[in-house]
Amino acid sequence: MPTRLLLLADTHVPKRARELPAQVWDAVDSADVVFHAGDWVNEELLDQFEDRAARLVGVYGNNDGEDLRSRLPLVAQTVIDGIRFAMIHETGTAKGREERADLQFPDIDVLIFGHSHIPWDSESAGGMRLLNPGSPTDRRRQPVCTYLTAVADSGQLRDVTLVPVARA
Repeated sequence: MPTRLLLLADTHVPKRARELPAQVWDAVDSADVVFHAGDWVNEELLDQFEDRAARLVGVYGNNDGEDLRSRLPLVAQTVIDGIRFAMIHETGTAKGREERADLQFPDIDVLIFGHSHIPWDSESAGGMRLLNPGSPTDRRRQPVCTYLTAVADSGQLRDVTLVPVARA
């Protein structure tokens, strides 16, 4: 049976946004697995995700304090429907990212990361898919805030979709 995935990063609540948009909470509620690649900023937001997500996979980011770091790992790894996922907040500069990812995560099919607030979808020479969902609350230099949805099905990642967040 297909597994519906939601990929988020860099929510920065309440520093960049007072709260997550309702559209994002609706996506959390409908996903089978929610990935959050760090920079939560507020422990209360993690509590809300733990209460609402069917399954949550999270890591801490550079803006997350000791309260979040004590509850979340630097790197998370999980297997969903035969797909090996890893997640980390920062991967360094864009140049050479795929090569570094292949070296750091040699047995991973999909690497999820954040930090830049810039959506990213590429494949490494080793066949690893690298995904950054952008930010649902802080678009930085992007035209809109974003997150990613995808489906894990029969060992394949499909329907990877960059979703714009509607302005309230």
